[in-house]
Amino acid sequence: MPRVVLEKLAGLQMLDVVIPTTDGRELLLRRRTEPDQDSALLLERLGRTLPDQPPPKIGLARRLV
Repeated sequence: MPRVVLEKLAGLQMLDVVIPTTDGRELLLRRRTEPDQDSALLLERLGRTLPDQPPPKIGLARRLV
């Protein structure tokens, strides 16, 4: 792929939003940015689609060391 295509698609990001609950668990929301108009057109021309936003997950709190 040409460098310009990769630079344009580099604006798409995925992130995890972690929200602690009052009972000691965590709510995990995995989210991605929505493509701007140029990126959406580029993805369409490449025949690619982005996956749907995954559903939230709830689980035990993770300890970061």
